[in-house]
Amino acid sequence: MSATRHGFETLAIHAGQPADPVTGAVAVPIYATSTYKQDGVGGLRGGYEYSRSANPTRTALEGCLAALEGGVRGLGFASGLAASDCLLRAALGPGDHVVVPGDAYGGTYRLFAQVLSRWGLEYTSAPLGDLDAVRAALRPATRMIWCETPTNPLLGLADVTALAGLAHGHGALLVVDNTFASPYLQQPLSLGADAVLHSTTKYLGGHSDVVGGALVVSDPGLADRLAYHQNAMGAVPGPFDCWLVLRGVKTLAVRMDRHCANAARIADMLVAHPAVDRVYYPGLPEHPGHEVAAKQMRGFGGMVSCTVRGGEQAALRVCERARVFTLAESLGGVESLIEHPGRMTHASVAGSPLAVPADLVRLSVGIESVDDLLADLAQALDTPG
Repeated sequence: MSATRHGFETLAIHAGQPADPVTGAVAVPIYATSTYKQDGVGGLRGGYEYSRSANPTRTALEGCLAALEGGVRGLGFASGLAASDCLLRAALGPGDHVVVPGDAYGGTYRLFAQVLSRWGLEYTSAPLGDLDAVRAALRPATRMIWCETPTNPLLGLADVTALAGLAHGHGALLVVDNTFASPYLQQPLSLGADAVLHSTTKYLGGHSDVVGGALVVSDPGLADRLAYHQNAMGAVPGPFDCWLVLRGVKTLAVRMDRHCANAARIADMLVAHPAVDRVYYPGLPEHPGHEVAAKQMRGFGGMVSCTVRGGEQAALRVCERARVFTLAESLGGVESLIEHPGRMTHASVAGSPLAVPADLVRLSVGIESVDDLLADLAQALDTPG
């Protein structure tokens, strides 16, 4: 199904997912098999021989994600970090240098600082919304700019087209972690990025019931290298995980519309609340990345962060007092989540230049009744300290 002939919602439901030719089943089957009968030595049916290398359910997911992001190929992984690791090892080598966001996701920072640094990969953090800072961070050995936009958890924005120009002018790749936006809100390949990363655990799966990752790329040569490493490294998703993500993708557009609408209401409420010091949400006109977000995103997303007056203990109390918002890590599910990044998702960057504010609270705004969500936050914030 051609991405140029169909809208996003149609692609999400149909791309890579034709009806089963044998039974006519509308839903992609879960091919729970490890191996495949060959018609003679080397006589593969559809190219399938072993499910680490390829599985029909995974093929359907990979084709769908490639269509949604407008890439030449998609690749599925067991987690977002597995996808990150594969990309970095396939595209880079010891001695290469990467520019990473100044407030990168804690797991990504840990991968660079604790795992790949021992392999000889070097990195420098910089605020990617500041192009002069990015230029200053570039080195002769820089081979990649690793971008999150919006970032996790401070919702920083970066101009993908501008970063692509910097990267390509330096002979480097631009990789965009598109997890927070999802392909419904933002398509970085069309803006000049070379590769897009997703934790499919989040908005693509959408129901907090699967862990997975994905890469989508625009260059066939890079796609071939990634496919080789995907098979060689073996961190692939099982067929049921792929099926769960495919099921989630079908409703991505309608879910994201509600996530965005609810988050905008909550951001406005937090701005006006006396217990809140600062609100981080790209949809607010005062957000420093608002114009960039308006230019390159369809909507402003479902993530909101804020700092709470009273310091870390006040932030912890808000997290613990919430009732409709569930105290939990992760994001992007239909249910609303609240967490304290400093002690939870971003504990791995404590004491580093990427450390997050101790009084920061992060919200993954779900699709519940927004009035219930507003009331829950109001009671959590109004609790006497």
